[in-house]
Amino acid sequence: MYSVSAALAPSCIWGIYVFGFRALAVLLVSIVCAVLTEYLLGKINKEFTICDGSALVTGILVGMNMSPTIPLFIPAIASIFAIAVVKWTFGGLGANWANPAIAGRVFVFFSFSSVMSSFKLPRTLAAVDMVSSATPLSLVKTVLSAGESSGMTSIQILANNGYLATPFAMKVQQATGISAYNVDAFLGNIPGCIGEVSKLLLIAGGIYLLCRKIITWHIPVSYLGVYAVLTWIFGGLPFGLGFFHGEVLSNLLRGGLILGALFMATDMVTSPITHKGMLIFGAGCAFFTFLFRTFGSLPEATSVAILIMNIVTPTIDRFCIPKRFGEEVKQ
Repeated sequence: MYSVSAALAPSCIWGIYVFGFRALAVLLVSIVCAVLTEYLLGKINKEFTICDGSALVTGILVGMNMSPTIPLFIPAIASIFAIAVVKWTFGGLGANWANPAIAGRVFVFFSFSSVMSSFKLPRTLAAVDMVSSATPLSLVKTVLSAGESSGMTSIQILANNGYLATPFAMKVQQATGISAYNVDAFLGNIPGCIGEVSKLLLIAGGIYLLCRKIITWHIPVSYLGVYAVLTWIFGGLPFGLGFFHGEVLSNLLRGGLILGALFMATDMVTSPITHKGMLIFGAGCAFFTFLFRTFGSLPEATSVAILIMNIVTPTIDRFCIPKRFGEEVKQ
């Protein structure tokens, strides 16, 4: 658990840097409420669990999934709900059916949708005259809902709506041809939740966990791989571009997909125990994320997709556990 916290730390630090000390306050409130709730419930149940690090990870993930402008009582509610309701109601660490941080985030998202969808420009874009501080996913979804895409790609929609990139990203685009919007999304120079904006630092943290063998490659690869394939085949349909015209890279880099695939879907308590089951689990997360993002009303659906697959995990385990050596297979 402490290794996971260390892997998340660079993304948190970057979020504090680009969004200011208000982001630090959100993270601290989330962590303190999660750890304090764990401590109080541990005392009631006569179990000293505060030092196992699980509440710390939950608090960090809750804070990372919050907008830096969110009222502080919302991350507090999310953390308390995550620990008290999702985790301890079902018996504590190892007995919860869903990832506590995800459930806490989903709970407050549907309870306070308006403020949960309000974001702040990062300081790296403070000098850029931008029309909107909406996330790229939100802005594209809004334009599509209004029927104003006219066969444009998401990159063209962002450009046409005044969503400018940083000067550094523009230079990279001129030198390499890679979209400046994708460069900013990769580095973390876009509006969004505190811990999801820098995909570079999230990937670095994920590689650290893979090297430590705390997680395996099965869920992240199947999640991101299947999502990329679905986006390539069907992602162009809402834009009127037909099959096999989806923008794979831009969709992978936007929103909380990388954070979810590397740090939330891989939760060992709420994901399958076999490698085959992990591949199925990741593919299911990819399917629901793509379905909700592309054809649903919400721009971001990673948390809901993982939560749905958490529910399916026991069924996946039931059919993927290998037969014991010497056991007869019923015909």
